[in-house]
Amino acid sequence: MTSAPSLIERKQQAARDRIVRAAADLFDQRGFDSVSVSDIAERAEVGRTTFFRHFGDKQEVVFAREDALLGALTAEGLDLVPSDDRSTRAAVQAVQPLVLQLSERITEDPEDYRRHERLVEGSIELRGRSAAKAQVIARRLGDLLVDAGWDEGTARLAGQIALACAATARATSDQPGALVRDTRAAFAQVLDLGAERP
Repeated sequence: MTSAPSLIERKQQAARDRIVRAAADLFDQRGFDSVSVSDIAERAEVGRTTFFRHFGDKQEVVFAREDALLGALTAEGLDLVPSDDRSTRAAVQAVQPLVLQLSERITEDPEDYRRHERLVEGSIELRGRSAAKAQVIARRLGDLLVDAGWDEGTARLAGQIALACAATARATSDQPGALVRDTRAAFAQVLDLGAERP
């Protein structure tokens, strides 16, 4: 049984949440490039030291949600596949529920999702950081597969395929509510390819 967070932990989480909200509001109002760390700290009513205790730079604030979701990628979320099937297709199938779970969680607040996507799309710097964050997720998926018994090459390939499915859905979904459906459809296309053997 886990213990309740201490008062200090609750205060630290509250400060982090204020920073994230303040940054999102300022980025929405002024655009990413026109907002400084000092602006965010002032709006969140924290000092710059507190800001840097939680985030390395203002780019990291944009991806705070994705970083928090990394903790949700655990072996318990892998799909159960036959233990003797260690094919690439089985590996992709195994990570599909985790990617669908991420898609569902990032669109829980549709307006926040839209705002985030607009912000990232409008900045070359943020698009680069987003691509790097996506690779962290793909690597985590690969690590989970290796731990579950897949060989390194198959696990890494499956992580990249899962990432491509998620990216395809994000690029083509017209509404946040459609992201899970479109991600599932992208996985179905990939899994159908694996089934099309003579």
